[in-house]
Amino acid sequence: MTQRVDLATVMDRLAVDEVITGYAVAVDDGDWAAYKALFVPGGRADYRSAGGIEGAAGEVADWLAETMKLFPVRQHLIVNRRVALEDLGGSPGDRAEVRADFVNPMRLTAGAADGEAAGEAADGGVTAPNFVAAGRYTFGLVRTSEGWRLSSVTVHEKWRHLSG
Repeated sequence: MTQRVDLATVMDRLAVDEVITGYAVAVDDGDWAAYKALFVPGGRADYRSAGGIEGAAGEVADWLAETMKLFPVRQHLIVNRRVALEDLGGSPGDRAEVRADFVNPMRLTAGAADGEAAGEAADGGVTAPNFVAAGRYTFGLVRTSEGWRLSSVTVHEKWRHLSG
């Protein structure tokens, strides 16, 4: 590889990493417009292994917006990122795949753990148990004129725990 190709590869890896971090921040902050903007037109997300839906990014963002109301506090930790950039005979291509582990601690809204309607507790905000899920993501990315964007996100949940 030449230094130019090496530099391009490093820059691609940093840009891809920024998209993955943007994904976690958008979900944790409930910024569904930012979530949708991370995807290419036609991009899809699959949350079925975590009890969710699979579909177009916009549809999944709408589902997440409703579902995440149950978890007013959430923090995705996406670690052990393995980035595989498309290799076109020694030059970087326009596709990438990232496999990354996640630990996702969240706090349920008071009453949600018992199947009650989500909302604030009578005393003004006491929350209920902690909920932790963990597993692995597979992210598909493509290079666009606006930079790297997600073409797919698949959640592979491995375990979850509810603590009181």
